[in-house]
Amino acid sequence: MAHLVVQVIERCENAKESAHLDLSECELMQIPDAVYHLMRNTELQTCNLSGNVLKKVTPKFALKFSAITDLNLSYNQLSKLPDEFANLSALTNLNISHNSFIVLPQVVFKLQKLASLDAQHNAILEIDTDEAISSDCLTVVDLRNNPLSRNCRRKLEDFVTSFRLEISQEAEDDW
Repeated sequence: MAHLVVQVIERCENAKESAHLDLSECELMQIPDAVYHLMRNTELQTCNLSGNVLKKVTPKFALKFSAITDLNLSYNQLSKLPDEFANLSALTNLNISHNSFIVLPQVVFKLQKLASLDAQHNAILEIDTDEAISSDCLTVVDLRNNPLSRNCRRKLEDFVTSFRLEISQEAEDDW
């Protein structure tokens, strides 16, 4: 466990120089307060938290790292994102693939600059699409390999979007 703490501290130190924080594969269940402390004077541009065991990302993350443009949360155990994520007003790329989302979080459509959303390989059945998804910047939303309900699929197919929406072909044995 101690080597992981050292690893996290080292990676924070590196990020002070590069503005790119890589905390992938650190067995994190949450983002340690020490990270916020170490990064308090750094304006992060990107953050990679992939391959951890995160079950949630706290509002604090979005408040402290509000300038990031790239966030990789893939390969965790996330099922929701805090509403405070709307504060990530510079975020252009969000990767939430390989998590435990059942519903695509509405907050992702409040990200003003978001261009690319990768939500592949979750358990997403529904998308909160009653509010029209209007985003000037969004170019691709990837929802492949999710068990989208037929109703949701139909809604998405009828959806007039300015972005490319990737969904898997419906399986033959769909009951």
